[in-house]
Amino acid sequence: MEQTIFYILAALVFAATLFAITERHAVHAIVYLATSFFGLAVIFYLLAAPLAAVFEVIIYAGAIMVLFLFVIMMLDLGHPEKMKLPGGRDWWPALILGFAIFVSFAFLTSVSPARNAAVPGGIGIRELAVTMYRNYGVAVEIVSLQLLFALVGALYLGRRK
Repeated sequence: MEQTIFYILAALVFAATLFAITERHAVHAIVYLATSFFGLAVIFYLLAAPLAAVFEVIIYAGAIMVLFLFVIMMLDLGHPEKMKLPGGRDWWPALILGFAIFVSFAFLTSVSPARNAAVPGGIGIRELAVTMYRNYGVAVEIVSLQLLFALVGALYLGRRK
């Protein structure tokens, strides 16, 4: 049963990502991408990686999506007031994807809550942090500098003349 849910979620994540790539309105594309991130978080939870699932929700679906939305608003890429209101057929892909992800997550947490609670011999948060910053400290700093450069670039592009 879990394998079936995995494949259904994989198809939903693929579809949401495809919708995010092909959507013309930038804000709608961000909503589809956030749906894809939530579906991927449920897949991580299904694979007994709850820490990765939490990171997926907090970092990607939370912080990165807010940053994308901020840049789109700052650059004034979309003009929702000039667009027509979405009809019923405009909502069905997001509603179906969101409902399927919610049902999958609810099924996984209700059927086997103890299975994903702790993996014997797994790595804890402290060990992850020590390993990450001791062995890969330079990579973490390079990523933080890339995010800083992206923020400075977005502010430069968004400034008014």
